[in-house]
Amino acid sequence: MAKRVWAADPAHSSIGFKVKHLMITNVSGTFGKYEINVETEEDDFMSAKVHFSADTTSVNTGNAERDRHLRSPEFFDDHSYRYIRFEATKYESVDNDGSYELHGNLTIRDVTKPVKLSVEFGGVVVDPWGNTKAGFTINGKVNRRDFGLNWHAMTEAGGIMVSEDVRIVCEVQLIKQS
Repeated sequence: MAKRVWAADPAHSSIGFKVKHLMITNVSGTFGKYEINVETEEDDFMSAKVHFSADTTSVNTGNAERDRHLRSPEFFDDHSYRYIRFEATKYESVDNDGSYELHGNLTIRDVTKPVKLSVEFGGVVVDPWGNTKAGFTINGKVNRRDFGLNWHAMTEAGGIMVSEDVRIVCEVQLIKQS
């Protein structure tokens, strides 16, 4: 079997998250700078070696003040911990439509924890320019406090400002490199 190397197509991918704010709405954000490197045997992604990193300086929620706060020592501390990293460790098939669970190690602020992500495999196609691409929708949930993201504030009425649960929401299109 031939090894294949894949990388993210940033024009057609989004690495994002959602967090409950005041427990009534979600605030969404993305990382503008990231790398995804995948190595497969042929087009078999169920045993792929996956390495992901996101640059914490590129966090973007559409609000400059909030983005500065997220980059501060109260959250990502981008001066001390520049990258969020993920490495795949195990795959489990969920059903016959290409959905599976991806297990791996997520590192934020030098704290590494096992996580489980739900992956919907969209398939492999050749685009009009001859590039082979693979598509994935990836979702999951982590507790930010598990990674040392401990900032906490209460409303005047005693409500929670920001949820501890962070939902991971990604659309990833990979392009075959070799």
